[in-house]
Amino acid sequence: MTTTTATQRPDTAVRANPARDTWNVLTRELKPVVRDPFTLIFSLVQPLVFLGLFAPLLIGSSGAPVGETLQWFVPGVLVMIVLFGTGATGSNLQYEMMTGSHERTLVAPLARSSLLVGRALKEIVPIIVQALIIVLIAWPFGFSIDPAGLVIGLALLAVFGVGLGSLSYTLALKTKDREWLFWGVQQTLIFPLLILSGMLLPLDDAPGWMQAVSTVNPINWVVQAERALFAGDLGNIAVLWGWVAAVILALLGLWAGIRAMRKSS
Repeated sequence: MTTTTATQRPDTAVRANPARDTWNVLTRELKPVVRDPFTLIFSLVQPLVFLGLFAPLLIGSSGAPVGETLQWFVPGVLVMIVLFGTGATGSNLQYEMMTGSHERTLVAPLARSSLLVGRALKEIVPIIVQALIIVLIAWPFGFSIDPAGLVIGLALLAVFGVGLGSLSYTLALKTKDREWLFWGVQQTLIFPLLILSGMLLPLDDAPGWMQAVSTVNPINWVVQAERALFAGDLGNIAVLWGWVAAVILALLGLWAGIRAMRKSS
């Protein structure tokens, strides 16, 4: 009697690996930035306008020296870059959903969480590059730089940007092809958060209710932390609260974004 043994074919299926998949998504998202770095420069137009036109108004109204005013104002401009840049980045994902590109990535052998985390981590590179450009522009005009504070401040901006970018992606996943709804919610939230953060104007003489709201605004604590760090005051309690606010925002954003991505269809 002849017996036949079935040959087992090797398993060549690609398995999802969150770490590897996150790296692949990250490099994929960074390629357009590397190919066209001028988009980073162009996105600096708004903060440069604020730096060039708003800072002189502060100098004239306060009567403080230029260097002292820039020491207060520039850290707020750096947080503004993150707020406007990462806060709008969900529109890129929304465009992919409307063109069908997002659906193709969903059926790829990738961990769903990596599709969100990789995109969120991509925001770190533009943040650091743009922040360094603004700092270098302000430096000759009297803005002093503490090396340790600069490094810690950039790290804080990166964590804050990951959280805000994740929330922007979450909003895009929830609104899907309703672009008007994404921008409506985004614009409705971003300007009150900006004003109530003390980013552009001090809130010391603001009405009591504005000061009360600013104390629960996480962006306010990030701004205060950045000012302390760039001034070299690393032991300031505002630095601790800034990190607490940024980390909580990052964890909340990643949790909400990963959950929305897993439910995406």
